Amino acid sequence: MAAESSQTLERGLRLLRLLSDGRPGRTPTELAAELGLSRPAVYRLLTTLQNEGFVRRDGEGRLHLGFGVLVLARAVQPLLREGALPALRRLAEEVGATAHLTVAEGEDGLAVAVVEPSWTDMHVAYREGSRHPLSKGAAGLAVLALREGRTGHVVTEGHLQEGARGIAAPVPGLPWLEASVGVVSFTPLDPEVVGPRVAASAVELSRALA
Repeated sequence: MAAESSQTLERGLRLLRLLSDGRPGRTPTELAAELGLSRPAVYRLLTTLQNEGFVRRDGEGRLHLGFGVLVLARAVQPLLREGALPALRRLAEEVGATAHLTVAEGEDGLAVAVVEPSWTDMHVAYREGSRHPLSKGAAGLAVLALREGRTGHVVTEGHLQEGARGIAAPVPGLPWLEASVGVVSFTPLDPEVVGPRVAASAVELSRALA
């Protein structure tokens, strides 16, 4: 019974991961094919997940993540922030730029933790809770790079604010988290120096959260 329950849980989690990949919903038949399961097995999983609010069905019968996932996400964000602050604080102080952790929510990036340097005369004020399309800004582009299997740093200028320069790197090795660590500054940032430092902070954060 324990082994069967564990297998059911694993299948349910795999199903949720499929529905979180940004595609516009799937039918039960498509889910069964991608999971390698029978349709009756998938229907049983969907029934349970729908009852708990983690999956919803649209008017065309396609399945999407349900709003119950948002409740879990809100509970996780403070934990992410707490875990990220030490690495972000070191990065901000060493680089002299505002450091941040951004997580993907669908096709948007959400800043869940921000640390400003203590010793600079001027730095970018970046608000926790800021939301931007993943296609704009170094933080979002780093998340998109992660989806493509790339882990190097990304450099942008003027994407979100005129004159602001950003460098970000994806947080690797955490299948449950799409996120990036980055810095943003009005003063020049040397990508050859700052890029590897940002990438190292992303790896440090990954290890702290693993």
